[in-house]
This record gives sequence, C-alpha cells and structure tokens, in this order.
Amino acid sequence: MKINRRIALLAMTAGMSLGLAMPAAADLAEIRERGVIRIAVAMGIPQYSYIDSNMQPAGSDVETARMLAEDLGVALELVEITNAARVPTIQTDKADLVVSALGITDERRQAIDFSVPYATLALVVAAPADIDISDYADLTGKRIALTRATTNDQDITANTTGAEILRFEDDATLITSVISGQVDIISSQSAVIGGINERRRGGPLEIKFIQRETNLGIGLAKGNPELLAWVDEWVVTNFDNGRLREVFTTYQHRDLPDDLTSR
Repeated sequence: MKINRRIALLAMTAGMSLGLAMPAAADLAEIRERGVIRIAVAMGIPQYSYIDSNMQPAGSDVETARMLAEDLGVALELVEITNAARVPTIQTDKADLVVSALGITDERRQAIDFSVPYATLALVVAAPADIDISDYADLTGKRIALTRATTNDQDITANTTGAEILRFEDDATLITSVISGQVDIISSQSAVIGGINERRRGGPLEIKFIQRETNLGIGLAKGNPELLAWVDEWVVTNFDNGRLREVFTTYQHRDLPDDLTSR
C-alpha cells in the first residue's frame, strides 16, 4: 500500500485572513472516478494509528480506513499528518476524509462535517501515585502535558485555572516527554497511558480521573452531502454487522456502546 507522508500544516484561518478561496473538495462521484480515496490519519496515537514492528501503519483507525476504501471500491491513499493538522487537512483538500481519533465537538462542527460516531475515546488525567489529583481543581499550580489541538487541550484549557499547560505537537512527542521524565502529569487517552507505562522508568502513571468519554467521527469537508450520506450509511451498516466493533475491540481491548451510532 502506498503511504503518502505529506504533512498538511496549512490552517484555514490563515487562508481566510488573506481572503483566499479554499479548494473544492472532491465529491463521491469524483472519488470513484479517480479510483483513490485520500484518508488522513495522524500516526503515533496508540491503538488507533501507529507504525508497527514491521514498519507498517496499524491500529483501529488504520483498519477502519482500509475497510472503508475497500467497500467503496477504490484504492486507499493514507495521508499521514499531525494531530493539529487533522481539521486543516480536510479544509485545504489535502485529503477526502480524516479517520484519526477525532472527537466530535461543536467547535469542530463549525469547520468540517462529521459522520455518525464510529468509535469512542476516553480522555483521562494521569500522574504518578504520589501526586494527589482527583479533579480539575487539583491541577492548579501544577504542570500538565497534553497534545496541542486535541479534545484534551480544549477540555483542560476550559476547566483549569492556574495550571501550566505544556502543549506538544503530536502524541509521539508527548509520550517521549513523559517516558523520559520531563513531565509527570498528563492529559491524554487511556490507551496512551498504557503505552507509557510499558516503557516509563520510576513507576507507572495511574489514572486520576476520567475527563469524559468522547464520540469519534469521520471528518469531511462541508458541502459534500452525497459523500457524507455514503459514509454515514457505511458506518451504521458496519457497526450493526459487527465489523467496526470487532476492529475496535481487537486494538482497544474494550467494547463500544451498543447505542453509539444513534447518538
């Protein structure tokens, strides 16, 4: 499978400030005629999207992207990006879809469209056992690390006062900083904490509290109703027949809620 390593770093806000028109996204018919669908995935998100021991893309989101392309009857072009580039990549037509642990939020809905939920992600705050944290208020005066432009970033920023927030550009850099002991308190997803504890020296991190369970959607450009309808139907069909649930459980080692696609 061809892996495209372009990094989409152009933000829509920059284009708007310059009065530039954003490129038109390909619709369903154009994707089928092209014979290739470009799906953006941020590598380095444990269990969702990462490079395996054979140096191949793997994870529940990668498998979801492969299944979607196969069912659409086209080839898959993975567009590898950073976490912060997930929404801009769609806005600037660097990819047709983004399948990358992207939480459905009101803020993001203003910029792109989302499919019905296809998976979930648990957002947590974790730290060593000897650090006393039980809620957002306990983060006051402490340093907490997270990945920039994620739901974690939005949640911690909105709910903490007086905390020093260290923002990293992607999960891989965040994980390295915690493993190396640069930071001790982290806001991330539960799967990331497990990966850190396998490699961290000086004692494991423990989950202090769950920020929230967020629904994940497949993102696409606004004004593309036929593609959105196809993706929605595909998600519901493959959730009901068990394919999406099986892929998620295989990598995440937990089950999805039975009512996920009706949320």
